[in-house]
Amino acid sequence: MKADFSSIGSLCLLRLSAIGDVCHAVAMVQAIQKQYPNLNITWVIGKVEYQLLKHLPGIQFVIFDKSKGWRSYVQLRRDLQGQHFDVLLHMQVALRATIASLMINARVRVGFDKARAKEGQWLVTNNAVEPLATPHVLDGFMGFAKAIGVEDLTPSWNIPVPQADTDFAKQLVGDDKVLVICAAASKAERNWLPERYAAVADYAVDQGYRVMLCGGPTALEKTLADVIQSHSQQPLDNQVGKTSLTQLLAVLKQAKLVLAPDTGPLHMAVTQGTPVIGLYAHSNPGRTGPYFYRDYTVSVYDQVIKQQVEGDVKWGTRAKGEHLMAMIEVDEVISAFKLLCTDQ
Repeated sequence: MKADFSSIGSLCLLRLSAIGDVCHAVAMVQAIQKQYPNLNITWVIGKVEYQLLKHLPGIQFVIFDKSKGWRSYVQLRRDLQGQHFDVLLHMQVALRATIASLMINARVRVGFDKARAKEGQWLVTNNAVEPLATPHVLDGFMGFAKAIGVEDLTPSWNIPVPQADTDFAKQLVGDDKVLVICAAASKAERNWLPERYAAVADYAVDQGYRVMLCGGPTALEKTLADVIQSHSQQPLDNQVGKTSLTQLLAVLKQAKLVLAPDTGPLHMAVTQGTPVIGLYAHSNPGRTGPYFYRDYTVSVYDQVIKQQVEGDVKWGTRAKGEHLMAMIEVDEVISAFKLLCTDQ
């Protein structure tokens, strides 16, 4: 089914999670808004992710709270009752998203191409994006904008934050050169070693930086921050668990530099134009790295995946192992730090 998108009036975007992915999706949806400024856009989004993006202009959000189990689908149907969309962009390959899409009434339903339309997605769509062999996640998302006729696919972001959050961040950072370390990923195996974070933090302090530890309120993140501080020879500013998502976004904008593994705040920093050093072992930085700063990524992924997979490696294949991040050495990260500082 080939569709004509020149006269669309309403669009529903289905992308529930995660923080990094919805950051990529913002660039895509704002590209759509530039091409179709009068388009009515509804975004079905996860509860946590909404807290970051709730101030986006021109978008009606519908929250999908997966913690409610089957009741989340009932609520979604109720929230969308009576709404009929010209287009659905089904941008999440997950069974819960496939089921959620059944609650969305749309004439044209755009999903991924055959190779990427897993978890039954192909059963609930009638259009597909163009196939891409080795895309970054953001480029893959931009395929949805292209599929509905958007011509300018250059990524850019405008994620508003309340003025109070900006004021908070400016006061917290002040006039200092700040290195923000967001040390914790969603899975502990993707975290770098705390003593190595501490070594890089000490180096940064010696170079005139103030080092700030940032992150969420979970016990894992707080414990990791405490252990990093215990290994550091310098006092670090521990803000872990003390900021909301929009406050953290504002802090990342004020920072000079960010160090993080493959985690949401890494991609949040990219949206703010703040240089990032990404640390990668389990996933391919070509696919999930900090979009504009992939040249500064410190990665052992290629080395690991060659050991684990014989022959051709399917794009997106994850490396397995609990201690892969230990292969990243302090000297490699400091070298990336020096290079980034020289290039800025």
